Amino acid sequence: MNDEDTRAHLVVRNDEEQYSIWLAGRELPAGWYPAGAEGTRAECLEHIAEVWTDMRPLSLRKRMAAQETVTAGEQGH
Repeated sequence: MNDEDTRAHLVVRNDEEQYSIWLAGRELPAGWYPAGAEGTRAECLEHIAEVWTDMRPLSLRKRMAAQETVTAGEQGH
């Protein structure tokens, strides 16, 4: 028996720049948007592995960048 899921899926992304997959043709849940890739489940997961290189949510990355700026400014004085 072949267990490979060959149905069409979409790569989706939320406002925190987190990725997931969703069956094509189904209404997306609130807060999720198409991210420009479609294919089998395996193809979509492969695409996500290539593009989602920083798993931290966007809000955390922004806070960390702001903190680094403050720290760098304090060291410059």
